[in-house]
Amino acid sequence: MYNKQNLTKLKKAESLAPELMKAFWTFDKAAVADGAIPAKYKELIAVAVALTTQCPYCIEMHNENARNAGATEAEMVEAGMVAAALRAGAAVTHMTHAISA
Repeated sequence: MYNKQNLTKLKKAESLAPELMKAFWTFDKAAVADGAIPAKYKELIAVAVALTTQCPYCIEMHNENARNAGATEAEMVEAGMVAAALRAGAAVTHMTHAISA
């Protein structure tokens, strides 16, 4: 399913829903801009979320953005391990649904 060429179809989406796509891009840009949380940390959060959602487009893009914002290899690995811990934790807590009372 992952084909970077598919991203060229975003232009078509923009032509079909210009106001919605404009609103999305504005929101997307604002979400990772410097604020109370620096952009570098927001990009590390985005990497962790992308790893959890397993979106290859997001993994690639936010990996590059985090590195450009100054994230180190160690920070990238730690962000990935936070994502792994949360995913594992969700499995552990949801396992309680399978245990009889």
